[in-house]
Amino acid sequence: MYLPILQVNAEDLPPYAIVCGDPRRAEAIASKLTNATELAFAREYRTFVGEYDGVKLAVVSHGVGSAGAAVCFEELIRGGVTTLIRVGTAGSYSADHPAGSLIVSTAAVRAEGLTKQLVPDGFPAVADSAIVDALYETAKESEGIVKKGITVTLDVFFNGVVEVPHKQYKAAGALAVEMEIAALYIVATLRGAKAGAILALDGYADSDLAADYDPHTDAVANAIEREIVTALGAIAKLAKA
Repeated sequence: MYLPILQVNAEDLPPYAIVCGDPRRAEAIASKLTNATELAFAREYRTFVGEYDGVKLAVVSHGVGSAGAAVCFEELIRGGVTTLIRVGTAGSYSADHPAGSLIVSTAAVRAEGLTKQLVPDGFPAVADSAIVDALYETAKESEGIVKKGITVTLDVFFNGVVEVPHKQYKAAGALAVEMEIAALYIVATLRGAKAGAILALDGYADSDLAADYDPHTDAVANAIEREIVTALGAIAKLAKA
């Protein structure tokens, strides 16, 4: 089967995949694989395959935002991928979780538009529990803050005239906000796949803490490295369980 948007053949895809927004991050993750091969680079979708600790996996970038990312997730699952882990960045909702911390997403608030066109209001976007456990346990093996909990998926990044409801989600107990996880969890649920996500916090999302936002610090770079190693380790654990 040919996947026309990713522009790869299904038979070239293994059952495990790490997905990320940035094509350059996909390349960085693939650099940690043995026998890594780039299959395609179409629009924001860059696809590599290789092995980690004896496990074959794909690394695929999906760009920014739920709509385009969902296309990637749909095609990967149609191509035979059964386990997907998103490695991304997010804005923190708590001073207890500063830039450089890691968050394992157990579920996502569906505050974007894509999933409203796929499932009814009230249908939850939930991670696979085995993936959550593997990510959390592996992340705790490295130094630094790691938490697990609910994250928020929003379409908006910059403020307009309508207030972005960061304070409400923070008050409700959400840990962080990003732009694709709800789509990942809903698509995976609909199509019979398993999904999870880990996030490196790159700043504060709510307006009272956002003045010093800089996603290009050493702390953030180190957290991204930690989450990449965590995701790879988690896949190795899941494959061998």
